[in-house]
Amino acid sequence: MRLLLALLVPWLQFFTIGRPIAGIICLVLQITLIGWIPAAIWSVYALSQYNTDRKIENAFGKRG
Repeated sequence: MRLLLALLVPWLQFFTIGRPIAGIICLVLQITLIGWIPAAIWSVYALSQYNTDRKIENAFGKRG
């Protein structure tokens, strides 16, 4: 669901992962029609990093 959100409304996806300042910057980028594609790519990349961070946190959380 977040991946679809990252592609259609990139700025909103940043708010769902707790990065509101990046969301505002992404919104400014997305306002321009040419900026939509870089905003979507950035949003998908940030979502990927968020998922990786959560997996690492879960792995170390279960050990300790």
